[in-house]
Amino acid sequence: MRIRLFVTGGTFDKQYDEVNGALAFGETHVPRMLDLGRCRVEVATEVLLLKDSLDLTATDRAAIVNACRSCAETRIVITHGTDTMVETAQAIAAAVTGRTVVLTGAMIPFAFGSSDGLFNLGSALSFAQALQAGTYIAMNGRFFPHDNVRKNRPQGVFEAIR
Repeated sequence: MRIRLFVTGGTFDKQYDEVNGALAFGETHVPRMLDLGRCRVEVATEVLLLKDSLDLTATDRAAIVNACRSCAETRIVITHGTDTMVETAQAIAAAVTGRTVVLTGAMIPFAFGSSDGLFNLGSALSFAQALQAGTYIAMNGRFFPHDNVRKNRPQGVFEAIR
């Protein structure tokens, strides 16, 4: 079973730009993360974009939805920024059927060394293999259906709505 892994950016892939003193994007850390995690799942990685999720446009979301609809794989993981992950999950759920789509992200950039990203990526890959068709968010070892999740910003976690 091959999993398609779409990279869209978010904190997952940010790094510190010493010149500007800010977080920025270079290239994705996902291949290194898969190597560090000793991933033995067949994964086809594709970078769709590298953006902060607060900067995603309707066109960007449509491209993510289209990529999910048109790829050969029926098991999909998407790395995504946490601020608008729920909105993208809802857009995917409204347009994509018959596939298992799991979005994941990180609260701390992988490049910082103390990131939750490696754990979240491994969990998302596992959930993508085990869950039935649908759209989910996987964070901190838990998964949530797209329509029963929110980001609790003060606590820095995702939680069920009801």
